[in-house]
Amino acid sequence: MFLEIITPEKKIYEGEVKRVRLPGSKGLFEMLKNHAPLISTLRKGTIRVIDENDRRHTFEVTGGVVENKDNNVIVLAESD
Repeated sequence: MFLEIITPEKKIYEGEVKRVRLPGSKGLFEMLKNHAPLISTLRKGTIRVIDENDRRHTFEVTGGVVENKDNNVIVLAESD
């Protein structure tokens, strides 16, 4: 699954991942490969990513939107 995390200032992550956990406005949720298509708003919290090499990455956000379609995940994130 390909993930991009973009803030108004710059792209902060781009690459193949095994899983991504997001702070949805209704609670935390996780996406794996072949997840159903999804659009959701995000609240303040931490995005946690496990990449293809099992490395963990974390990104603090203050809100945003995520879209998943055909194993392409795009996060438009707000951050301080």
